[in-house]
Amino acid sequence: MHNLARAALILMLLVPAGMAQAHHHARCVVDDRDREVCLFNPARRIATLSPGATELTYAAGAGEQVVAVVSYSDYPPEAKQVASVGSHTRIDLEALVSLAPDLVIGWVTGNPAEQLETLEALGMPVFYIEPRTIEGVASAIERLARLAGTEAAGQQVADSFRHQMAQLKTRYAEREPVTTFYQVWDEPLMSVNDQHLIGQVMQLCGGVNVVGEQSRLVPRLDDEAVLAANPEAIVAGGMGEENRHWLTHWEQYPHLSAVANNHLFFVPPSLIQRPTPRLVEGTRILCEQLDSVRQQREAL
Repeated sequence: MHNLARAALILMLLVPAGMAQAHHHARCVVDDRDREVCLFNPARRIATLSPGATELTYAAGAGEQVVAVVSYSDYPPEAKQVASVGSHTRIDLEALVSLAPDLVIGWVTGNPAEQLETLEALGMPVFYIEPRTIEGVASAIERLARLAGTEAAGQQVADSFRHQMAQLKTRYAEREPVTTFYQVWDEPLMSVNDQHLIGQVMQLCGGVNVVGEQSRLVPRLDDEAVLAANPEAIVAGGMGEENRHWLTHWEQYPHLSAVANNHLFFVPPSLIQRPTPRLVEGTRILCEQLDSVRQQREAL
């Protein structure tokens, strides 16, 4: 940050006095970088630095405490009314500091590390999130609620999420496997491995990830790798909630199983690419899509 001294002064002037008052019972949680984060008072001014972090914070019952978000923080709708401080890849630190957050929710692999380190150097508590499992999503909600003092509301949402995902897991546990390719990006072509949260959702639905054994969490691939795997289903998220154009790319390969059988599927990205309670809806859509592949098999 080119004007660190000025930012520090702004923070000292605007930070709530309560942050400086040490209470006997600190609120401590472990974040997704295995760091303990402690607050002496419930957070009252929260900055969320990814759309997923914004959604999780609202899910934890702390929406009214959010004072800063980043671009594409569009759910719930009221989040669009909160001040934006740039994008998750480039944060306007002066704008953020001027809002005097007493808690920053960072994204482990999505936010610039040096910018979050700057915020920590200014004395702002940074809680890093990046749920890698279904349980991790529920746990993130509980931990955020702990920091925000909204435990009851957060616990209710976390328990409901666990219950609904468990129901889907039971429903699809015995279904026949469907070889599946999930496209997370187009140029370069990118997917996910079995350790990724989306990969785990595929497994829950009975999908067999054709690139699941890749060593990278988000591997870069080429068309030839997909053609060689010949998945029964191709699923894409696209750049927008209604934008399916990534799927048309595959139609140039009519002998690809997913193309020949019209098994090119779209799931709105916010429902499956964000680690939030709406993952229930995205999982349900994906499971139903893979079930349609099984039904067509049976009809032949």
